Amino acid sequence: MPSSMKILLGSGLITLLLPSVVCISCFVCSSARTNEECNRTNLTCPALQDRCLTIVDIAGPTRVISKSCATLATCTGALSTAGLVNGIGSEVSCCDTVNFCNVNGAAATAGHKALPALSLLVLLGLAVR
Repeated sequence: MPSSMKILLGSGLITLLLPSVVCISCFVCSSARTNEECNRTNLTCPALQDRCLTIVDIAGPTRVISKSCATLATCTGALSTAGLVNGIGSEVSCCDTVNFCNVNGAAATAGHKALPALSLLVLLGLAVR
C-alpha cells in the first residue's frame, strides 16, 4: 500500500475516533433591561463553550440581564457567587439541553413579583375552608 494511502486511511480512522463537536447556540446580550431585548441576538458558541449562561443582576426593582456562551467552569463559578440579600445580588442559570435553551433565562426573576400575591391567595384559600 502506498504511503499516501496509509496517511489517508490513518487520518480517516482518527477522524472517526475523535468525538464529534456539536456546538450549541445561545441568546447573547449585555446589560439588557428585558428578556425580550436580550433575545434579539444569538450566537453559535465556540466548541469549548458548550452551554448557555444567563446572569440577572438585581438591585431592588432594577434588573439587568446578560446572556452568553460559557464553559462548565464559568457556569460553576457564576452559580457559586449567585444569590440575593435584601433584594440585591444576582440570579444565575446555565443550560446545555438544546439550542437557545436560555430563551427564558430571566423568567425566574419575573416570578418574584407574583410570589407575595400567590402566598396571599394560598393563605386566603386556607382561611376559607
